[in-house]
Amino acid sequence: MPVDLAGFLGVVLLAYLVPGPDFLVIVRAAARRASFGRVAALGAQTGLCVHMCAAALGLSVIAARSAAAFTVIKLAGAAYLVYLGVRALLDARNEAGAHRERPPARAEASPDGSEPQARQVTSAEHRDSFTQGFLTNVLNPKAAVFFLSILPQFADRDGSLTEQVFLLGALDVVVGIAYWLALVGVAARLRTVLGRPSWRRRWERISGCLFIAIGIGVAAVE
Repeated sequence: MPVDLAGFLGVVLLAYLVPGPDFLVIVRAAARRASFGRVAALGAQTGLCVHMCAAALGLSVIAARSAAAFTVIKLAGAAYLVYLGVRALLDARNEAGAHRERPPARAEASPDGSEPQARQVTSAEHRDSFTQGFLTNVLNPKAAVFFLSILPQFADRDGSLTEQVFLLGALDVVVGIAYWLALVGVAARLRTVLGRPSWRRRWERISGCLFIAIGIGVAAVE
């Protein structure tokens, strides 16, 4: 049986369209600055590559068949999501306090009007965005389960499973990069709204609560 690329692409697109932790991390980063969103997306897809390589090498089989290993991954991922949620709530509170103490600074638009140039972006901020995207994905047990249980259903049983995992996994990564970049573009266009202090604080509170809720949900799943 040949590889079912059409069926696989349909499942992959559906998986990306359903919002999850990656979606929140990338949109939250893009709401601050488009480059942060792109770096967070790169981090998320790098984490996906880790799952792909682990599945191809058989490491995901060990994690899936070992209840203890799977639980450790699940709880680590849940704890990180809760951490991101608490961090977002604290950012909203700190920003509200800072806004009351000082008048808002006026950002200067870039020549193309795409990015405010109020301050220079540091490499540490980009690393932080990349790390958030990477850890959110690599600590997501559902990604490992996808590569272990769902992806092989679209492979050719008569061919090399390892090679097909890499092939289909690479296709998943490419589709994800295109989807996330499109999403970052949309979020960047909404920065004029999300960039307002009041809206930014609301978004931080909403995303913080969603991160915590998803983290608790991940931890509660048997």
